[in-house]
Amino acid sequence: MAIGGLIGLLDDIAALAKLSAASLDDVSAAAGRATAKAAGVVVDDTAVTPQYLQGVAAERELAIVKQIALGSIRNKLVFILPVALLLNHFLPVLLPIILMVGGTYLAFEGAEKVWHKLSGGHDEEKPSVEKGPEAEKKIVSGAVRTDLILSAEIMVIALSSVAHQGFWSQMVSLIVVAFVITILVYGVVALLVRMDDFGLKLAKRDSSGVQKLGRGLVTAMPKVLATIAVVGTVAMLWVGGHILMANLGADGTGWFNAPYDWVHHIEHSISEATGALGGILGWSFNTLCSAVIGFLVGSIVVGILHFIPSKKAHSE
Repeated sequence: MAIGGLIGLLDDIAALAKLSAASLDDVSAAAGRATAKAAGVVVDDTAVTPQYLQGVAAERELAIVKQIALGSIRNKLVFILPVALLLNHFLPVLLPIILMVGGTYLAFEGAEKVWHKLSGGHDEEKPSVEKGPEAEKKIVSGAVRTDLILSAEIMVIALSSVAHQGFWSQMVSLIVVAFVITILVYGVVALLVRMDDFGLKLAKRDSSGVQKLGRGLVTAMPKVLATIAVVGTVAMLWVGGHILMANLGADGTGWFNAPYDWVHHIEHSISEATGALGGILGWSFNTLCSAVIGFLVGSIVVGILHFIPSKKAHSE
């Protein structure tokens, strides 16, 4: 091969490598945006999953978390991903509707938890968990069913942020999101469920400082889990409200666009008037408004769902 031909070939390979790198950058950026938009549901997913492991033998916790994580990946890639991509390709008009249904569901769950807490309600005492393979299968299947709902919300929210991309870019981005979210959620869950056992091991060491650290971990874990549950509730209201507000005002026309325009106008004014902290304060205002909208919509749904059973009871 002539030197000129070799140089031309190398130039072509370099150009192809640059194009591939740019495509990967686009996919990475899209996957990052999609993952960030799904953050509220991720917190909720992380808060919900440890509840299924209460009463499970310590040596079986990680094995069960692994089975639930594999079930979550299967939910996202085998069931949700093809349906979401096909709907977005052939019936894209359904995407905002699906998003609003998911946003309403998030708002309902968050508001229901808030009203349950305000009314002084207590969680029902969970029965002791049976031992053995059959009991573990029940735990895994129950957790995977719950994960199907949350994963559907995550994937649809993620899809909305890459809907402008080509079909293959959407698919690759959502596959990346599926793995990143699953590893993140169930990695944190595995860490949480084993932290108290790790603390107990540290508490048995000879060093008094290590013992103190171990006892601190054991004492802190219930508070950490309670804090995650609160953050998860707030995140559901915030994300649910923002989805509803953004999608109702997406077309830029009509009365329903007013809340979206008003919030963004105030957010922009705050950002410009408060200097270096403007971005944080503007975002905080937007988040607060989204959470309030989520709580109001969720409370309406809670009231309707609680009113319907009482009507049925009176009519019987």
